[in-house]
Amino acid sequence: MAGENEKGAPATAGDDAQQPAAAANPPAAPPRAATAAGEVEMFRPGMLWYVLKVASNKEDQVRSALERKVKIEGLESRVGRIVVPTQREKRMRAGAARVFEKKLYPGYVFVEMSTEPDGSIPENVWFVIKETTGVGDFIGSGGKPSAMKSVDVEKMLAAAIKRDETPTLANLNFKPGDKVKIREGPFENFEGTVDEINPQKGTVRVIVTIFGRATQVDIEYWQVELV
Repeated sequence: MAGENEKGAPATAGDDAQQPAAAANPPAAPPRAATAAGEVEMFRPGMLWYVLKVASNKEDQVRSALERKVKIEGLESRVGRIVVPTQREKRMRAGAARVFEKKLYPGYVFVEMSTEPDGSIPENVWFVIKETTGVGDFIGSGGKPSAMKSVDVEKMLAAAIKRDETPTLANLNFKPGDKVKIREGPFENFEGTVDEINPQKGTVRVIVTIFGRATQVDIEYWQVELV
């Protein structure tokens, strides 16, 4: 099995010098991560967390398929939790608010596993994983996956367990004076300056230059991006 280390991917223990103690084995008394629902065990006995690359927008399908196959093959002692952290977001479209589940780490699934003493994935486990549609490779190097750092496991689990939080209004992070580009709608690719923000309606008023004149246009926040 060939591991892979990718710039911009979730951090793993092999990415820098600050690694959790005894990276090959979790602590005897596993720490617990604080979440909105209380505390959750960070590491199950004999297991660590690894980052699996998957096809874009296939995270949930991969997780469901892996959970089913692990159970069918009786690999629960080797593969523990499989997680796709999400965040609830409220998005305004045509003046109406809808709540969506946003993937916090698009293109990645987090897998809790027990590896061999040399850090490699057991052959029967890797076969089940690699034969799953949409699966790429684990983040790692030298043909072995790199375990996630404890601090990143804690953050990931805290995000994954939050289910009842009030959804936030996605991407409404503009302020007057910001330079922005309109990415959708009749003014697509126009650049301008934020003049006013309406959080209730989810709209942004932008001043753009049309035919040499400064013109105010009101557009929905998701149609605008910072320059």
